[in-house]
Amino acid sequence: MSSTRTVIAQGTFDILHPGHVHYLEEAAAMGDELYVIVARKANVDHKAKPICPATQRRDVVDALEAVDEAILGHEEDIFVPIEEIEPDVIALGHDQHHDDEAIEAELERRGIDCVVERASAREPKRDDELLSTRLIVERILERRG
Repeated sequence: MSSTRTVIAQGTFDILHPGHVHYLEEAAAMGDELYVIVARKANVDHKAKPICPATQRRDVVDALEAVDEAILGHEEDIFVPIEEIEPDVIALGHDQHHDDEAIEAELERRGIDCVVERASAREPKRDDELLSTRLIVERILERRG
């Protein structure tokens, strides 16, 4: 009997860029099924609030080949979808602000048996390639603002 290795990735994914694609492809390679939790605006408190609506961000992430299913995060408790999916791996982006040990402690407290792994960084392939939403927004403002 084969068991499916389930991976969860998560993020805001406001303006999708090659760094996001790299992260999600690496996350998908950590297992057999990749679920992506797209953050609700109310849960984004470590950077500027997203520009695009949550459902739009979810739908764009869901369209990526590496993603089996994209879902919206829970508005009050970010661990609710993790409890429902029961992943084997939580894949964090290389630069995500999360405290790995705090996440592991909360998973253990809730009886969720999974590991936390970090994806690698992706370096720009060209000098003009933008791998962050913040840099894309800055370029838009510089050129069109």
